[in-house]
Amino acid sequence: MSAAPRGRSRRTAGCIAAALAVLAATGSGAAPAAADAGLREVMFVGNNWEGTADVVESRGDFARIGRINVIPDKDERLLEIYLNPVKLAFFLGIRESAGEGHDQFVDDMYSTPDGTAVVVSRPSFADVVSIDLATGKINWRFPVSGFRSDHMAVSPDGERVAVSASTSNTVHVLDIRSGRELGSFKGGDKPHENVFSRDGKLLWNMAIGEVNTALDAPWLDFTKGDRHLTVVDAATYRTVKTIDMRQRLDAFGRKDLSDAVRPVAFTPDEKNLYFQVSFFNGLVEYDVAGDKITRVKTLPKNPATSEDRTTWVNDSRHHGLSMSPDGDKLCVAGTMDDYATVVDRATLQEGPLVPASKPYWATVSGDGRSCVISESGADRITAIDFATGRKVASVPVGDHPQRVRLGHVTAEWYRR
Repeated sequence: MSAAPRGRSRRTAGCIAAALAVLAATGSGAAPAAADAGLREVMFVGNNWEGTADVVESRGDFARIGRINVIPDKDERLLEIYLNPVKLAFFLGIRESAGEGHDQFVDDMYSTPDGTAVVVSRPSFADVVSIDLATGKINWRFPVSGFRSDHMAVSPDGERVAVSASTSNTVHVLDIRSGRELGSFKGGDKPHENVFSRDGKLLWNMAIGEVNTALDAPWLDFTKGDRHLTVVDAATYRTVKTIDMRQRLDAFGRKDLSDAVRPVAFTPDEKNLYFQVSFFNGLVEYDVAGDKITRVKTLPKNPATSEDRTTWVNDSRHHGLSMSPDGDKLCVAGTMDDYATVVDRATLQEGPLVPASKPYWATVSGDGRSCVISESGADRITAIDFATGRKVASVPVGDHPQRVRLGHVTAEWYRR
């Protein structure tokens, strides 16, 4: 019963969340709103090194509802890999580089519109799978091109899922119900974050370049590759425009900053894009229509954090960014500095620094009141109130949580 929730007392918490529609529009990574009254809003927490996804309440105490095994075919996949020398070389390479000595079994996940399945990208297995929540079995499997799958995004209507295939510089777009490929496009080197526009007409991809080498000194930046943003028509998957942040950062006077765009957050009106870049403790504001950097915010450093950039996980000093539904606050995961903080968007003034152990992602609760971060170094998620900047809850989860996504399950599964 790998997909069954563990028993605990039930409240009639969670509903089909109009908040999900709002959050999907902000680029926060939320699932689209569910229209079926038989669905229950939840959060999925991907435990990357464990190969599970915890299902938790999307608000309130964020209590754990159940746990899903996202690698039910582990033995089959490992046999396939160990019989292929090329696949084995990449599998072991992922373990020793991006995985920090561990296999990467779940990077990202989204539920299907009917709440019966969760779709998961599995980096070490270089694929995307749909897991049936009732049976724990795989509905479909899509092997990506190359040897590693990465971040995903779901379209506002919930019908399509985009996944980055990082070693082939490709983004695949799949039918979320069947796993059939609807299209694909090429991005920069090592495509990473994906975000659909609010109306679903555009799909943005951010390439982070090579992050698994020790060539991290600023003068070696040229070795990191082509890290442009690619914006495509989400119907034809043809490139609408490419954006080289190197040029924009230089024009703003910040030649010292990397142009490897990491997590991003759009304002509700999509006029501004906020993003983190490699090696930087802070965030950048980009005027979309004006096509220019308008502000850069440097956040505090932790004195205990080593300044040896080769010790920072995958070149990321800060990795995790979300925005409150009203667009007034940003929530920042200060990964290598071991804190998270809420930043006022008007002034870019940070609030209290909330201690956190290697926070690796930030999203928004179902009611929009809290930022939820994954503490990958402590195996828990923590909720921080947007209004006060203070911690309001912490919940244990599985081994090395990373991505946290809003979604939904059926009422029947929720009550089991």
